[in-house]
Amino acid sequence: MNNTLKLVFNDDFSSKELNNNNWIPFYLPHWSSKELSKPNYKLKKDGLHLQILKNQKPWCPEFNGDVKCSSIQTGLFSGKLGTNIGQHKFFNLKCLVREEQNTEKKFVPQYGYFEIKAKFLASKSNVISLWMIGFEDTPNKSAEICIMEIKGWNINDNKVKIGMGIHKFNDSKLTENFSEKEYTIDVNEFQIYAVHWTESETNFYINNIKVKEIQQSPDYPMQLMLGIYEIPGRDNNNVKEKYPKEFIIEYVKGYQ
Repeated sequence: MNNTLKLVFNDDFSSKELNNNNWIPFYLPHWSSKELSKPNYKLKKDGLHLQILKNQKPWCPEFNGDVKCSSIQTGLFSGKLGTNIGQHKFFNLKCLVREEQNTEKKFVPQYGYFEIKAKFLASKSNVISLWMIGFEDTPNKSAEICIMEIKGWNINDNKVKIGMGIHKFNDSKLTENFSEKEYTIDVNEFQIYAVHWTESETNFYINNIKVKEIQQSPDYPMQLMLGIYEIPGRDNNNVKEKYPKEFIIEYVKGYQ
């Protein structure tokens, strides 16, 4: 990390309640509702435990099927009821606003160094991730910087494929550059994942070692998205699964 950068966002989840000055405790609620998209979580001594519960309902059955999710984010923008205006509809381009939301900007930076320390206590049916999306108040500001994405079915003992990179979506100035690469680390233990996003490049780190470099960069404000998902059909070889599934985050930090 560049030592000239200053810490501007720091959540170690040490409070008894989720810090609502930092986070909006819903996942893209405009495509569904706040009731269905609210996360399950607990705050414990080792940090935030985002959870998938056994009887948890899918977050957006109309547009995302049986996918379950517990996720929080640092911004929120969408249009009027019934329109297709809103953040991140790329899981289903037929999305329509089903519940109007107030615009919110908790932490929507442009450029900086962003870091998470976390571990993955879930199963083959789960995905965890920290990603950034354009605030998308205009359609072109829609790219994604995926800082880390781990799919449970890509974990094999002490080796794991980790996804990272840029999804261009409606940003015609960018080129798609997302990849999954295998690393020899134990994601059941705390590891550090980070991105350094500048005006000209986007660099990715695992445990303070640069592992991917992209010579391009979204040029608009982006918000943090932090969550765990459960994907239907990705069961654990029919073995009876244990709940809750957990994504445990010790801290999230942002520097500018």
